[in-house]
Amino acid sequence: MPSDNESLTQIETQARSELDAVADAEALERWRVAYLGRRGRLTLVLRGLAHLPVDERKRVGAQANRLKRELEATLEEKKARLAQSATEALIVERIDVTLPGPPLPRGRLHPTTQTLRDVLDCFVSMGFQVVEGPEIEWDRYNFEALRIPKDHPARDMWDTLWIDYEKDGERPMLLRT
Repeated sequence: MPSDNESLTQIETQARSELDAVADAEALERWRVAYLGRRGRLTLVLRGLAHLPVDERKRVGAQANRLKRELEATLEEKKARLAQSATEALIVERIDVTLPGPPLPRGRLHPTTQTLRDVLDCFVSMGFQVVEGPEIEWDRYNFEALRIPKDHPARDMWDTLWIDYEKDGERPMLLRT
């Protein structure tokens, strides 16, 4: 049974080194039981004081009680540090339910749209320009401004898509060609 200064020093050194290695609450509780519990190493030293001579009992008892107070204080500090780190971990992992959820995937372009864009990119890379304008055009801008006569074959019904809209007996609107 350990009862002298050397064994108390060994207990202190070993207890402090094991306490420094503790990383979670379960290991901390195992450490407490091993050193300060009912059958812990320091408790056995304190129980063994009754078998020592009076003068040695006072000296060893004072050292053992001092060591017990120090280890209990260190235990509480370690417990507080572990609780603080657990609280910090919870704060970091906290979810704010008022924030919007993650964005949903938008999907993909239709294959026809993707092909059209690829073709347009090809023409642009060759130096052509993409020009957009109205799809329905006046006859005046499509044919007359180009001085295409009224009897030209491009104005025939099967070559031009005319719109059912008449003005002054003529169809002045057509799909742009």
